[in-house]
Amino acid sequence: MTPPLPPAICVLGMGLIGGSLLRATGERLSVSGWSPSEGTRAAATAGGFLAHAELEEALAWAVRYDALVVLAAPLTAFDTLLRKITRYAPEVLLTDVGSVKSGVAQQVSAIVPRARYIGGHPMAGTAESGFAAADARLFADAAWVTCLDDGSRMETWDLVAGLALAVGSRVVPCTAIDHDLAVARVSHLPHLLALALAQVAELGGPLALSLAAGSFTDGTRVAGTRPELLRAMLESNREPLVDAADDALGILGVARASLASTGSLERISTGGHAAREGYNHRNDGLTEFELVDPTAADLIAIGAAGGHLTELTRTDTGRTVRGLSHPA
Repeated sequence: MTPPLPPAICVLGMGLIGGSLLRATGERLSVSGWSPSEGTRAAATAGGFLAHAELEEALAWAVRYDALVVLAAPLTAFDTLLRKITRYAPEVLLTDVGSVKSGVAQQVSAIVPRARYIGGHPMAGTAESGFAAADARLFADAAWVTCLDDGSRMETWDLVAGLALAVGSRVVPCTAIDHDLAVARVSHLPHLLALALAQVAELGGPLALSLAAGSFTDGTRVAGTRPELLRAMLESNREPLVDAADDALGILGVARASLASTGSLERISTGGHAAREGYNHRNDGLTEFELVDPTAADLIAIGAAGGHLTELTRTDTGRTVRGLSHPA
């Protein structure tokens, strides 16, 4: 069954994620986008998309069609965008695809308190950026976080979750803080370590770089992301990332001390292998579920248990969600 969808979407920022969202939805929804870059707008227009040159024009379009506005610009641009939204579209349907959720939720609450907002984060991307890298298949089978709390507007959540399902993603409901704590460990720390690994290799000189193969290229792939985008992501999740980095440094410190004293790396090798095996089998034991009119707390519990939603239907009398989760 078709999930509930917004009447239209207006994407503010047409880079990799925003451009991919336009490509993934353009055949089934009315879509438009905005970018401050003339080159990006020209590329989007050449691709058959309505690309607004003025932000006010894009927001007027969103109000006219009751569109879901998607903040897809860099996190550093959100403050400016939200101040425009509160002036021109204060009650708009609103979501974002930012990689940090608590800070954005606070910004929205402070600047656009009347917006119908649900935070989101598709766990998809590449080291490439810009509209030219956009791909309609980017979100296929990706986890798409939808943030909830006791005060969330469930009617808006339906539309954000429905959009994620429509582009092929698995919907993972969770709170904003739980999202930030989790991505600090599985996304932000790997980016930080990739930056360090690239520099360590460079210190080895031309010979080291000439011998670099799969383990190096896999481990440093995301270091190829534009530095300003990396900084915006990592610095916006500072406290959870510091905690994750402390854990990593502690593990490396023990390994370094053991290697220097006894020559053994048994502890880190067995522990790391076991942790990776746990990741490989993370979906073992998932079972199907169906919930009728779940509360925000019910949905958050699904995400916390490692589960996700695969189907959402809504009628005049309520909503039904289906998916996979570990038994409580």
